[in-house]
Amino acid sequence: MTNEEFNEYFRKRTKTFAVGAINFCDKLAPSQTTSVIIYQLCKSATSVGANYRAFCRGRSKRELYSKICIVVEEADESLYWLEVILDSGKDNSQGLQSLIQEATEILKVVAKTKSSLEG
Repeated sequence: MTNEEFNEYFRKRTKTFAVGAINFCDKLAPSQTTSVIIYQLCKSATSVGANYRAFCRGRSKRELYSKICIVVEEADESLYWLEVILDSGKDNSQGLQSLIQEATEILKVVAKTKSSLEG
């Protein structure tokens, strides 16, 4: 797989993650606490894909590094909010487990990409 092919694949994957997070949030029982969590999760999950797209358009190594750092941060934050939902007992569905797995995998990929740009 070429870099361009991988970038296209990962752009789609991160967008699918964002849509999955949005759909999952829409199914959570509304409450004062879940409204905060939903807001934060939707912001971070959609930011993963948006910033990965920006990373793919980077014009210099410095810009690429800056953008991938944001993607790592947002993927980690998404994972955090998903874990908060799990630990709080607000949801324990297969959908939550799938999102946690996907967030973990995305985080691993972008963290490795970040590491490769550091040198």
